[in-house]
Amino acid sequence: MVIHLHGGIFVELVRKNIHMDRIKGQASTQITLEDDINILDSKPDASRLIYDRGNVALEEIKVTEDHVTVRGKLQFLVMYLAEGEKPVPACMEGSLPFDEQIYVEGVQSGDGANVKWNLEDITVGLINSRKLSIQALISLKVCSEVMYDEETAVDLYHEEPVEYRKKPLRIAQMTVKKRDIFRMKEELELPQNLPNISQIIWQSVEPENVEFRALEGRISIQGDLNAFFLYEGEGEEAAIKSYETTVPFNGTVDCTGCDEGMAADIDYTLGAKDVEVRPDFDGEQRVFAMELVMDLDISLYEEERLDILSGVYGVVKEVEAVSKPAQFKGLFARTSGKTKIADRMKLTSSDAPPIVQILHSEAQIQAEEGEIVENGIHIKGAVNIQTLYMSSDEKAPYSSVKGSIPFQYVLDVPDIGNGCTFKIQTGLEQLAVTMLDGGELDVKAVIVCRGIVFEHKQENIVTDIVVSDLDMNKLSSLPGIVIYIAKEGDSLWDVGKRYYVPISQIKETNDMTTEEIRPGDKLLIVKGISN
Repeated sequence: MVIHLHGGIFVELVRKNIHMDRIKGQASTQITLEDDINILDSKPDASRLIYDRGNVALEEIKVTEDHVTVRGKLQFLVMYLAEGEKPVPACMEGSLPFDEQIYVEGVQSGDGANVKWNLEDITVGLINSRKLSIQALISLKVCSEVMYDEETAVDLYHEEPVEYRKKPLRIAQMTVKKRDIFRMKEELELPQNLPNISQIIWQSVEPENVEFRALEGRISIQGDLNAFFLYEGEGEEAAIKSYETTVPFNGTVDCTGCDEGMAADIDYTLGAKDVEVRPDFDGEQRVFAMELVMDLDISLYEEERLDILSGVYGVVKEVEAVSKPAQFKGLFARTSGKTKIADRMKLTSSDAPPIVQILHSEAQIQAEEGEIVENGIHIKGAVNIQTLYMSSDEKAPYSSVKGSIPFQYVLDVPDIGNGCTFKIQTGLEQLAVTMLDGGELDVKAVIVCRGIVFEHKQENIVTDIVVSDLDMNKLSSLPGIVIYIAKEGDSLWDVGKRYYVPISQIKETNDMTTEEIRPGDKLLIVKGISN
């Protein structure tokens, strides 16, 4: 607070500290990885590729002057058919490291940086029975956000006549900014009609439809866990079996400072994932025990409406406000929407074995940067789908088909303007892939889009008050009594400031119940200070 004493005038600014975040710098880049990988000696020879999956693990993010260095690796998992009279599926995994320096103007050592990745493409080729070729295109988006405080005058305490006014302002005050982890443990027991587990050949365990909600002292997390396993069963035949299911999950993460109703902007990536086979109650190997770690990037905002001091004038003294421009961030909207996609996928390769039974389908959304349009955010991209299936071909009993379905959607945000920024999260629900015939699949899915939109405003805030003696020459030039005719854009504030008269006095003199005036209104102004 600042106190001014001058000629009997006592003025005290009441301030409030507003904690906000802003983007300091951001940049995007693409990196290409390419290498030949030998199949491990412990693995059988490969005759045909079946299925593949890629993931990016970020290991270190280092910020230096105008640069962000990102170190990580591409993790790949490849299913192939082993050579032999009776081809059976086998699995090979590995990784390709990368170390990329990205130019981000304005960042400095000690700044924080978030890095989002997108695996644009991964292509796996079979060079020979003991060697694979891996090619991948990865996009990296770097964003450096800094926290800052804006001390803003919200009230004025005074003992002598001083007129002041306020302006309403909506802000999104940052209350929590941290990283945390959420551990998830689930056990899935095989149905009775499936044999015991000898070994897992392929596994896919992924959380979907994840939603976060702020509660008092904690964050609620819920979603669905999609699990698929291709495994070798026990017994003389050692038959290959598959099991797929979806189970809901929920839990909480402790979060000091969190309160119900706060706006949650939370990103997650899947970190460590461990799956092992355990015995059931009877001691038979029939349970898939899964433990997953979700790495959380948590930002919580508290919506608040402030009345900030916007102007002041004196009645017995010259009282002037010293102002400066300041940037404020407000929560404009939280919104969500869904859009459907439908298309068909065909076997494109002439040597692709015909489809007999679908075993598993999975999809990833590749969304481009959204664009603000009238009353909404235009989102477009593609859904990349891969389906594992069984065939009647004895030489290729397992195979897969890939496809890409484009989409576009306008997420409804009424009155959104170009001064807004936003974050969009996309997810997939209700993915359904069905067989039409031996060479064609029908694909249907629902894309879920969730957005948080912020508005950014520049406002002049009062930083100090200057009090001085009245200019008596100026005061003498003003009439003691005047009939003032209001002009377009006039307010009682403007009239009172011009004649050094309190607004309450103008209202009383003119028998007014509100401060509203219209062009042409006649106001009787009686000067309150003698020359």
